[in-house]
Amino acid sequence: VQLVESGGGSVQAGGSLRLSCEVSGITEGTNCIGWFRQDPGKEREGVAAIMILGATTYYADSVKGRFTISQDNAKNMVYLQVNSLKAEDTAMYYCAAVRRTYCLLNANEYNYWGQGTQVTVS
Repeated sequence: VQLVESGGGSVQAGGSLRLSCEVSGITEGTNCIGWFRQDPGKEREGVAAIMILGATTYYADSVKGRFTISQDNAKNMVYLQVNSLKAEDTAMYYCAAVRRTYCLLNANEYNYWGQGTQVTVS
């Protein structure tokens, strides 16, 4: 399984970005794709996840109403639309995958990880 993130950048507070995660090599079945973020010196935090079959979504309380996770199965893409960005959203954002019947926002549950894309909010 390979995951490649893109779409990060530097934005002003209140701005928006769309992060993309290209997923390849994943087998059919019950799979979760999650988005996580990590600032140096802090634990990796789960922000959103989506169940590939059925498109059930999960969000951390800190991002509900501002972040939206979605998928385009035809393109093997999972997106994270991030709106109303705040300085505290600054972090490296990662997508990750795990095969399970429901999604968790716990990084320890995920087997496969991308390299990350940096989001900086000033």
